[in-house]
Amino acid sequence: MSSLYPFLYSETTDLDGVLAEVRQSTVDKVHEIVALRRTVAERDSQRMLDCATAMAECFEAGGKLFAFGNGGSSTDAADLANLFLNPGGDDRALPAVTLTGDIAVLTALSNDISFDVVYARQIAAFGRRRDVAVGLSTSGNSENLVRAFDEASRRGLLTVGIAGYDGGKMAELDSVDHLFVVPSASVHRIQEAQTTVYHALWELTLNHIRALGATEHIRDNRATHDRSWSEQ
Repeated sequence: MSSLYPFLYSETTDLDGVLAEVRQSTVDKVHEIVALRRTVAERDSQRMLDCATAMAECFEAGGKLFAFGNGGSSTDAADLANLFLNPGGDDRALPAVTLTGDIAVLTALSNDISFDVVYARQIAAFGRRRDVAVGLSTSGNSENLVRAFDEASRRGLLTVGIAGYDGGKMAELDSVDHLFVVPSASVHRIQEAQTTVYHALWELTLNHIRALGATEHIRDNRATHDRSWSEQ
């Protein structure tokens, strides 16, 4: 902790100096996360659009989303699922589930088999072709995510990984269709940038669904017009 917040461990009692260090530390962290988010956006914007398009097509085909992660990433997974369930405005709710939500299932699988299978077993039970599996990890090395992606790929789900550092094991998997890596060695900055990544995917997915709905509406209107014209 002293390396992260040296001003808290200083032997001096200069309050103004401590406040100045706190202020500068905050400003430095803001600049760091802004730069990191910009790096990810510039590198992956087209890939995010491609991924969101595929996700939208899965939802339009009747698919649902499964989100999962460990620790802080589990709260991000829950947030992602909630975004689709409660999009606000005029957008319709989309089916999304966080696989950390049922504590009985998690503890049963962990106790009776292994924590490594807590997500893969749920995907095996509930996942269907055209569903979407989104796994979040700061390291990219979580074994239960690796197994979940492999299981999801075998069952024909669209798979999306969000990782940090260099992507870890997730970067080596053929079972991840779309992988977004936040290139940082700081867990704090990784998770902050990952939040931006999945919010962007959510917004882009909704935009594509709106576009698909508008196209369908135009098609229906044309069909109605053609029928009316032919009946005259």
